[in-house]
Amino acid sequence: MHCVFSTKGRRPVIAPEIARRLWPYLGGVARANDMRALVVGGAVDHVHLLVSIPSTITIAKALQLLKGNSSNWVNKTYPSLGKFAWQEGYGAFSVSVSQVDKTVAYINSQEKHHRRKTFEEEFLAFLKRHGIPYDERYVFG
Repeated sequence: MHCVFSTKGRRPVIAPEIARRLWPYLGGVARANDMRALVVGGAVDHVHLLVSIPSTITIAKALQLLKGNSSNWVNKTYPSLGKFAWQEGYGAFSVSVSQVDKTVAYINSQEKHHRRKTFEEEFLAFLKRHGIPYDERYVFG
């Protein structure tokens, strides 16, 4: 699954020094919960994970574990950020085996990608590409 979620209010608080520790931490949360993170990356206001989720865990539960554990860790590790939280929702898009390498490359190139496209533009493009109907008034709540 290619999972995408932003910081609450899309606050740009994931500075490079935080990302260097947060991305591996998210991978550790996945491992500790029988998931396998193939790649974790993102930008100052959101994260992308390509994660293999076992059939014994729902996607909602997997994201609850990833988001909850990591936000607690950020709050303990970086109290100067103020109250850190992830957005309420998330996007989870299935990825076929044939597209794994392409998805890994996409996640690894987030910094370059976001020089020309905002998170909002990127997320709406994902929804359109996957044929997911949405009402823009509620997507970013």
